[in-house]
Amino acid sequence: MIDLMKLHDYKQSFGYFALQLMYPEKLDFHPAFLEEAFDSGHPGYAHVHTYWTLMQHFSLDEIQESYAATFDFQKDCALYMTYFKFEDAKERGQMLAKLKLLYEMSGLLMPEGELPDFLPLMCEFLYAAEWLEDPGAPENFRMLIAILEDGTYHLLKALERVNSPYFHLVKGLRETFKACAEQEALHQ
Repeated sequence: MIDLMKLHDYKQSFGYFALQLMYPEKLDFHPAFLEEAFDSGHPGYAHVHTYWTLMQHFSLDEIQESYAATFDFQKDCALYMTYFKFEDAKERGQMLAKLKLLYEMSGLLMPEGELPDFLPLMCEFLYAAEWLEDPGAPENFRMLIAILEDGTYHLLKALERVNSPYFHLVKGLRETFKACAEQEALHQ
């Protein structure tokens, strides 16, 4: 289970994760985005700052080339969170339908041509959606976080193998989920 209040506390950082996991643009690397989303007490702080520091050594062209080479051309580094477990099986279609319904129930529209298990989109949902008053949120988020935890685990291992700076970003995301889960365990 996940502590929805704690998850809500980290909304700003999910916006940052979404931004950094999309195709890179120059403004994405403005230091204000990092400073607004993370303070030193954030569970992903150290990992995200390592990512930030590593990325400062590259030009925007190099970052864009690295992004495409990593996420577009390496099957193991796909940003589609149900792909690792289901690939193109029938179960994946069912998961995608459930995610799309969750987004729509929260008032968010799916971008044209994008699958609902796209990691930046999932992070954007955590950033933009308002779920605290939704009585179905605990059950819905159990599914969402399970998909994220499973998918990012496989992604993290693949990014580590290719020695990608994005490893640290995804590690920071996973640490954020872990802190939310641990927090709820303390309340029981």
